[in-house]
Amino acid sequence: MNFKAKGIRNIEQKMQEVEADSFRHHVLESAKNFKTSWVALGRALYTVWKDKLYKDWGYNTIEGYSAKEIGIRKLTAMKLLRSYYFLEKEEPQYLSQDYSQGASAAAVPTYESIDLLRKAKNNKSLDNQDYTNLKKDIFEKGKDAQVIRKDLTALIRQRKEIDPEEEKQKTRIITVKRFLGTLKLMKREIEVSKSLPVSLLKETESLIRKLEAEI
Repeated sequence: MNFKAKGIRNIEQKMQEVEADSFRHHVLESAKNFKTSWVALGRALYTVWKDKLYKDWGYNTIEGYSAKEIGIRKLTAMKLLRSYYFLEKEEPQYLSQDYSQGASAAAVPTYESIDLLRKAKNNKSLDNQDYTNLKKDIFEKGKDAQVIRKDLTALIRQRKEIDPEEEKQKTRIITVKRFLGTLKLMKREIEVSKSLPVSLLKETESLIRKLEAEI
């Protein structure tokens, strides 16, 4: 994310308005240095959100605080929070000082890449090996987030194509549910209008029960 000069000036002005040794000042400083240290800002924002500090500072929501005080859009703020929390929970070794100092600049992942890794972790169509390979691409090879996104999309599509029967079954269930809903609606209309014989209504009820057994 690239801050405009105006955004930087606004943050610097806010920094002058709060105590230099306060946590609020620390968050503002992290936002100013966002380009080179998204993890620091993610950690700070997570604390602000978890402890609801933004309310102490006069804001009703974390989104409002992020937008008005540190100049970060809602979508970006949420990605930062999710990405940092994911690392803290699932891959804490990458938050260590040893990793930060030892990793080359090209290999330090962006928050967009970590957000994609988080999505991969939660995707049921991917297995542990898929996740491990993606993690290597991000942390060891330093692949760009756009490349990671394309690779991840292709991989998910490939995994779905591996089991065509499963996809076929899902499509069949969706079709049956749609037909069942239409049939029930028509049955109610026929009952109200009494436009068909009772014998046909009974056959319709029987068909509905058979379709329900299919799902």
